Amino acid sequence: MQKKPNIPSHLLWEYDVEKFNWHRSYKIVIERVIERGWLNDWREIYRFYGSGKILETVECSKQLDERDKRFTRMFLKSHLLHAA
Repeated sequence: MQKKPNIPSHLLWEYDVEKFNWHRSYKIVIERVIERGWLNDWREIYRFYGSGKILETVECSKQLDERDKRFTRMFLKSHLLHAA
Protein backbone atom coordinates (compact mmCIF):
# COMPACT_ATOMS: atom_id res chain seq x y z
CA MET A 1 0.00 0.00 0.00
CA GLN A 2 1.23 3.51 -0.81
CA LYS A 3 2.11 5.84 2.03
CA LYS A 4 -0.11 8.58 0.65
CA PRO A 5 -2.85 9.04 -1.92
CA ASN A 6 -2.29 11.18 -4.99
CA ILE A 7 -4.48 14.09 -3.89
CA PRO A 8 -3.83 17.65 -5.10
CA SER A 9 -2.26 19.75 -2.35
CA HIS A 10 -4.65 22.65 -3.01
CA LEU A 11 -7.43 20.56 -1.42
CA LEU A 12 -5.42 20.58 1.81
CA TRP A 13 -3.96 24.06 1.42
CA GLU A 14 -3.66 24.79 5.14
CA TYR A 15 -1.64 21.63 5.91
CA ASP A 16 1.97 20.74 5.21
CA VAL A 17 1.32 17.78 2.91
CA GLU A 18 4.92 16.59 3.29
CA LYS A 19 4.28 15.99 7.02
CA PHE A 20 0.58 15.15 6.75
CA ASN A 21 -0.52 11.82 8.25
CA TRP A 22 -2.74 10.44 5.49
CA HIS A 23 -3.89 7.45 7.56
CA ARG A 24 -4.73 9.24 10.79
CA SER A 25 -6.34 12.23 9.05
CA TYR A 26 -8.37 10.27 6.51
CA LYS A 27 -11.61 12.03 7.45
CA ILE A 28 -10.22 15.42 6.45
CA VAL A 29 -9.01 14.08 3.10
CA ILE A 30 -12.26 12.29 2.31
CA GLU A 31 -14.41 15.28 3.29
CA ARG A 32 -12.35 17.63 1.12
CA VAL A 33 -12.57 15.37 -1.90
CA ILE A 34 -16.32 14.96 -1.44
CA GLU A 35 -16.78 18.73 -1.17
CA ARG A 36 -14.26 19.96 -3.75
CA GLY A 37 -12.64 17.07 -5.58
CA TRP A 38 -12.68 16.02 -9.22
CA LEU A 39 -13.46 12.54 -10.50
CA ASN A 40 -9.78 11.51 -10.37
CA ASP A 41 -9.64 12.60 -6.71
CA TRP A 42 -12.70 10.45 -5.96
CA ARG A 43 -11.04 7.50 -7.66
CA GLU A 44 -7.91 8.05 -5.60
CA ILE A 45 -9.68 8.11 -2.22
CA TYR A 46 -11.64 5.02 -3.28
CA ARG A 47 -8.39 3.26 -4.21
CA PHE A 48 -6.49 4.38 -1.12
CA TYR A 49 -9.15 4.26 1.60
CA GLY A 50 -11.87 2.01 0.16
CA SER A 51 -15.62 2.43 0.25
CA GLY A 52 -15.84 1.38 3.92
CA LYS A 53 -13.74 4.30 5.18
CA ILE A 54 -15.52 6.71 2.85
CA LEU A 55 -18.96 5.62 4.08
CA GLU A 56 -17.78 5.66 7.71
CA THR A 57 -16.62 9.25 7.22
CA VAL A 58 -19.90 10.23 5.58
CA GLU A 59 -21.95 8.77 8.43
CA CYS A 60 -20.08 10.56 11.23
CA SER A 61 -19.16 13.82 9.46
CA LYS A 62 -20.39 17.09 10.87
CA GLN A 63 -18.64 18.94 8.03
CA LEU A 64 -20.61 17.45 5.14
CA ASP A 65 -24.16 18.53 4.45
CA GLU A 66 -26.92 16.01 3.81
CA ARG A 67 -26.81 16.56 0.04
CA ASP A 68 -23.10 15.63 -0.09
CA LYS A 69 -23.76 12.57 2.05
CA ARG A 70 -26.59 11.34 -0.19
CA PHE A 71 -24.56 11.99 -3.32
CA THR A 72 -21.60 10.02 -1.94
CA ARG A 73 -23.74 7.00 -1.06
CA MET A 74 -25.30 7.04 -4.54
CA PHE A 75 -22.02 7.69 -6.36
CA LEU A 76 -20.19 4.81 -4.68
CA LYS A 77 -22.93 2.43 -5.87
CA SER A 78 -22.95 3.77 -9.42
CA HIS A 79 -20.84 2.69 -12.37
CA LEU A 80 -19.57 6.28 -12.80
CA LEU A 81 -16.71 5.90 -10.36
CA HIS A 82 -15.22 3.17 -12.53
CA ALA A 83 -16.20 4.53 -15.95
CA ALA A 84 -13.44 5.47 -18.39
